[in-house]
Amino acid sequence: MAEAKRRSLDSDAADAKELRRAHLTGRAAILAVVACAIALSLAYPVREYIAQRREIAQLRVQQRQAQQQVEQLEAQKKRLGDESYVRREARTRLHMCDPGAKCYVVVGGDDGGGKSAARKTPAPTPPWYVTLWRSVDAADQHR
Repeated sequence: MAEAKRRSLDSDAADAKELRRAHLTGRAAILAVVACAIALSLAYPVREYIAQRREIAQLRVQQRQAQQQVEQLEAQKKRLGDESYVRREARTRLHMCDPGAKCYVVVGGDDGGGKSAARKTPAPTPPWYVTLWRSVDAADQHR
């Protein structure tokens, strides 16, 4: 009889364990479904947040570049406001002369430095009016 009681107690304990396992499995399944639902509902906003942060970083880089360009343009504006700078640029770039000054353009002249001086310095660009005349000449030849 003691043997039968022990068997019934063992079977009751086994049944209780089975119930607990089934009960925990159901709870675990519900918890897993809820966790998946939360993860899925947060995935899109998190992705958008990361994309917006990346865009903000790119815009900050563009802003820094634009600010540097503004500073360079302001410095150039300040230089162009200086009359001596404008005169110097007009003389070097446009080959202009001050009023009353005699200016000469030497065509095909040698600097006197020989071939070694010619190798060190790059060929000078022709004045703007020479380039203009050459382009007009070239346009007339195609007709």
